[in-house]
Amino acid sequence: MSTRLIGLVFAFMLAAVGCSREQNFDEKVLNLITPQKIKGFDPIYAADLYASNEIGKVYEGLLEFHYLKRPYELTPNLAESMPEVSADGLTYTFKVKKGVMFQDSKAFPNGKGRELKSDDFIYSIRRMADPKLQSTGWWLLDGKIAGLNEWRDKYASAEKVNYDEAVEGLKKIDDHSFQFKLTKPFPQFLYALAMPFTFAVAKEVVEHHGQEFQNYPVGTGPFKLEYFDNSNRIVYHRNPTFREKLYPSEGEATDEAAGLLADAGKKLPLVDKVIVSIVVESQPQWLNFQKGSADLLGVPKDNFDQAIVDGKNLHPDMAKKGIRLSMVNALDTTYVAFNHTDPLFKDNIKLRQAMSLAYDHVESNKLFYNNTATIAQSIIPPGISGHKKEYKNPYIGRNLEMAKKLLKEAGYPEGKGLPELNYETVGSTVSRQQGEFFAKNMADIGIKIRISTNTWPELVKKTNTKTAQMFGIAWGADYPDAENFFGLLFGPNESPGSNSSNYKNANFDKIFAQASIMQDGPERTALYEQLYEMAGNEVPWIYGMHRTSVTVYQGWVKNYKYIEFNHTQVQYLNADLEAKKELLKKF
Repeated sequence: MSTRLIGLVFAFMLAAVGCSREQNFDEKVLNLITPQKIKGFDPIYAADLYASNEIGKVYEGLLEFHYLKRPYELTPNLAESMPEVSADGLTYTFKVKKGVMFQDSKAFPNGKGRELKSDDFIYSIRRMADPKLQSTGWWLLDGKIAGLNEWRDKYASAEKVNYDEAVEGLKKIDDHSFQFKLTKPFPQFLYALAMPFTFAVAKEVVEHHGQEFQNYPVGTGPFKLEYFDNSNRIVYHRNPTFREKLYPSEGEATDEAAGLLADAGKKLPLVDKVIVSIVVESQPQWLNFQKGSADLLGVPKDNFDQAIVDGKNLHPDMAKKGIRLSMVNALDTTYVAFNHTDPLFKDNIKLRQAMSLAYDHVESNKLFYNNTATIAQSIIPPGISGHKKEYKNPYIGRNLEMAKKLLKEAGYPEGKGLPELNYETVGSTVSRQQGEFFAKNMADIGIKIRISTNTWPELVKKTNTKTAQMFGIAWGADYPDAENFFGLLFGPNESPGSNSSNYKNANFDKIFAQASIMQDGPERTALYEQLYEMAGNEVPWIYGMHRTSVTVYQGWVKNYKYIEFNHTQVQYLNADLEAKKELLKKF
């Protein structure tokens, strides 16, 4: 989320794990799980789903996606309303809601949080641009806000960065209104303001905690951090100074019948406490769900048949317990990335093509996704304009004869002369299995693969520093526009930006730069489709799958609806304690 770099197996897992069968009915508690450690809570480093989900509980942005409406629709959050946009599409004027308070913190005088102001947004954007901080989200605004790149470049080698120096594109009007001025039209700009990278932080808190700021989040959001142990769990309580924000009163036509409007007009958040357990392996999660100690779980691949029958329906034994099922096509793409700073991959397209043809997508779908995924032909998932349904990638589909021929033409007949290649992944069982499957596929054409396992922060560090030779990863949409995916192959977005494979193609970059400033329409769609085919034919990655999110949740969990951009979702969830008491008798 975020840019959201996602581990191949657990991209959409949001599960609950209890330490015992004992239940607390004195307060509404959600027990969730993250399958990976996070580095911290600093929004400017929200480069993956796991960090984004935690940051979104404490911090907020000007805009967010409406929780219930589909197609996805941006709505004001900390902004009083949607911005006024100039006729040329370059100037965005925002009004900030009055009376929004930062959470209480010892960083403020007398420990009491102060009111959110325009200055906080300007300061937070400057932090993204600060060359000393090396935000993993800088790619999002790079070259887009007037004067910001010049300010960044000026202080790249200076000892100290001057945050008080005027920047043309960041203009304060008064305490509750300010303007962004862009260098060129950027139709996706408003989407950026719903991403955690741009969430508001307070200067006093940053300066008070210094290098430890990432461990002491203080935002305006619905929950306040109570406890953080990066090897065990994270605990949040309802923010007592949270403003009046109400559950939505409208959505899709089917939402009312589904019970998703029962809490319409109620003050958020709807639960008192959130406990996030850090559990890497899926089986303990599944066991807890079966016992009724878990509230919400992305179904592990090895338990799919226990939960789903006929590939799409909830197992009757689970339905009897009040458990419910959500199956939704996700806006994501899994892939094995080549690091194009390595001459092996940068200068040898036939090697990349050979490796892609050696990969068994059909078997991968069966082994790891229970045949629920769609084999990716290129970078854009179905459901986003620019996906070309009729395009079939000539290098997707296992063909060992052609793979061996291309490998020979690449200069490595039967793999001879090619050094052992290093494949980086995370340390979960399924991720290791996926790495072993990849290595076995490559061995069939004579390519040797060494598998290196990492914690999630370790893998992110390697991709950010360009030291991972190959890695298994996925990308979930930050916003519903193909530009967000094509940016993963845009040269200037190289690491630590979203282009973690460091792919560079002058023709691709030229077309992308042209399309990225165009409004939605047939002309832009034609360019997007051109990029889609180019991304497929060039094989900058070994494309994997477009996945289906398969989630089971207990009958006492209210208001669950799959949302692609889920870092703010928890505030909308509710727990029916009376229903929980009754349903637990069935476990």
